[in-house]
Order: sequence, then C-alpha cells, then structure tokens
Amino acid sequence: MAQRHAFVTGAGSGIGRAIALELSAAGLTVTLAGRRKAPLEAVGAEIEAASGSALVVSGFDVTNESSIAHGIESAIAASGDIAVLVNCAGEAPSAPFEKTDLATWNRVLAINLTGTFLVTQAALPAIRRAGNGRIVNVASTAGLTGYGYVAAYCASKHGVVGMTRALALELARTDVTVNAVCPGFTDTPLIDKAIDTITGKTGRTPDEARASLARANPQGRLVTPQEVADAVLWLASERATAITGQAIPVAGGEVLG
Repeated sequence: MAQRHAFVTGAGSGIGRAIALELSAAGLTVTLAGRRKAPLEAVGAEIEAASGSALVVSGFDVTNESSIAHGIESAIAASGDIAVLVNCAGEAPSAPFEKTDLATWNRVLAINLTGTFLVTQAALPAIRRAGNGRIVNVASTAGLTGYGYVAAYCASKHGVVGMTRALALELARTDVTVNAVCPGFTDTPLIDKAIDTITGKTGRTPDEARASLARANPQGRLVTPQEVADAVLWLASERATAITGQAIPVAGGEVLG
C-alpha cells in the first residue's frame, strides 16, 4: 500500500483520526480533511512524528460542492490521485421524533448522507485513475437497525448503506470496491456528547450513562476507534479485493447477519 494516497474526511478526531493514523502506518500518504484546522494539524503532527506523510485540508465542508472540489483538487495536486477514500464526517444529535425540527433533520442528512454522496462523486474520477480504488463509508449500526431518539441519524446512515450497495454494483466490473463499516457505540467524542445528553435528561451519572451504552454490545463494552480503523485498513487493502457492497458491523455482535 506504500505510495498510495488516502483521503479521509472527519479526520480530526475519533474514528477518523484512528483511520488516518492506521492508513499512514500502513504506508499511505494521507490527506486529512475536515472543518477545523487545529485538530487536523494535531493528527498531521502525529503522522509526521511517526515518519508518515500527511496533508491538512481544513475548512472542508462536505455540504458545499465548491469546498469539496477545492479540497480534492488540492489533495490531488499535492499527493497524486486518490486511491482510498474514507467518508467519516458525521453528526449525531439526539431528540425525540416529535421534537426533531426540520433544520436538524436537514443538517444531519446533509452532512451524513448527502456529504458522503458529494465527496464520493467528486473523488471518483481520481479513484478510477489510481487503480485498485477503495471507497469505505463509515456508517453505523444505526444504518442496519433502529434506535430511539436519533431518527435523523438512523435515516442518514441507512441511506449511506443503501448508497454503498448501489455504487458497489455500478462499479463491480471495475477495480474499485465500495464498502461500509458500521460501528456500534464507540468511545469517541460523539459518545461523550450522547453521555452528556443522557445525564442531562435522566439524572444518571456519566459512568452510569456510559455503562448503559456499553450494554448494547453483547461483549459489554464500547468499541474502540482502533477496532474500526483495523476494519477499514483491511477493506482498503488488496486482501479485500473480492469484498464489495458490504456493510460490516464492528459492534461485538450487537447486529448479526
């Protein structure tokens, strides 16, 4: 995988950060894309300290076509055609269905689903040129089942899974594979926000709230970002050439089949 170029959205923290570090450790040059400059630069510094190569593309808004085009063009100019695209940018606000306003609904779908569509569409010509291209979308177990109080998030991630499967079939006779990883509750800043919401609404302590989320996993724990990154690295490798159109849970057995 050395000398290949990976483009990772949402790379400044959590799962995106872990994926970027893992791909770099495997020898890829990694473009770190996201809205906030400081976290991206911190991840870039980690990569460079480990003798890797990273490019920071800050101000990257997955809901804005001009921002996407500029970021991808800059990345290609600096590091060559994108061989591996990882769509990880996402948002997961929670509210009862009847209190989910249209602005929240539209924002979540714009970032999680339409953003994945726009970035993939913009990057696909370069991925085709690179050869043995890989597209990996970070969905969620929420894209395979339902959860209360996150209707917009569930809808967006179901959409990501559906789009993954459709594009995989369109590209099946090429050398580009398209897959999704579907993490369960993962120990990231998104979970920290969920815990804050639970404690604020239920009066439970943060430890109690965290334990309640961990119980959703039959292994009785939260998934780690590294475990998701390991799955992404496999899908990005030549060892996964026959794997396409899949939505792979990384969830300790929470979702089966």
